[in-house]
Amino acid sequence: MASGNNSTFDLSPKTLAAVGVGLVAVGGASYLLYRHLTRDVMPQKWRRVGTVERIHFFPVKSCAPMDISKPEVEYDCDVLSMSFEGIRDRTLMVVNENNEMITARVYPLMTQIKSKKVSPSKLVFSAQDMPDLELDFEKLDGPGKDVKTSVWGVSIDVMPCGDRINTWFSQAILKKESGLKLVHYPYPKPVRCTNPRLKSMPFIRQEDSGTFNDATSFMLMNLSSVADLNTRLKNPVDALQFRGNFELKMDVDEPYAEDNWQWVRIGEDAVFRTVAPCTRCIFTNINAKTAERSSEGEPLKTLRSYRFFNYSSPALGVHMGLRLPGKVKANDVVYVEDK
Repeated sequence: MASGNNSTFDLSPKTLAAVGVGLVAVGGASYLLYRHLTRDVMPQKWRRVGTVERIHFFPVKSCAPMDISKPEVEYDCDVLSMSFEGIRDRTLMVVNENNEMITARVYPLMTQIKSKKVSPSKLVFSAQDMPDLELDFEKLDGPGKDVKTSVWGVSIDVMPCGDRINTWFSQAILKKESGLKLVHYPYPKPVRCTNPRLKSMPFIRQEDSGTFNDATSFMLMNLSSVADLNTRLKNPVDALQFRGNFELKMDVDEPYAEDNWQWVRIGEDAVFRTVAPCTRCIFTNINAKTAERSSEGEPLKTLRSYRFFNYSSPALGVHMGLRLPGKVKANDVVYVEDK
């Protein structure tokens, strides 16, 4: 179980408090060091807020969550991403002929591309009116053929998956024989710089950037917040449209309680730092089950009416960075810091 004396620097709150008093006496520069040391000191006390109702795992950025039939699946959470029996979250991404990232914001049919794990190194993809496609991570085009691309302006070199894979994704998304490529994140750790929009967030780290994630490796959605939003909509939306990894069912109905949380623990081991609100775009207007885009611009239009705050887009859900690794599963208890 996570405890208060676990931190990046392995210093207890009591020790840090004593250090802080001494450093403040020395001067302002030393106090800044103290602030840095204490910014990720984990809570000594936790309080239960609910349970994990659903976990979503997305092998391909912007595509459907992986089809996992086992009821009690455990996922490993480490600093890079969530993983399931050798397959990782969002280590695959579609790019165009200019090696530019594409997403379902422009190509909604991507949300209907499904995947299923058939071995620790193999996925099978399916899409309407398409034959199934098998991808073997051990038989990609390989090193020496790096593709230079970027995720929201942050450049990264990635690995191509091969012409056969590219043709299938081009047909599934564009209905053409070519035009798109599937690329793979080949690194064992996070290598991208922080999304420029998040650099001002005080608790974010470079290693929170994850694989091909927009912002960080993990995102949590409070189902009470989604339910409150749905009371304002003519046509309620599924929480999946917000593409969170963890969907939290609160013990006590508290919409938007997540806005004020700094720490989240799932189960007994996995501890996350809340590092930024998740600001929303037109992707949320795409029906996750049908790929249809809302003609009324919902739910984004309604979110803009009451969830703007100081950001350029309305916020719903929270981005998180991992601070202690662990295993998570559906129905795990979710805790937050007890002040």
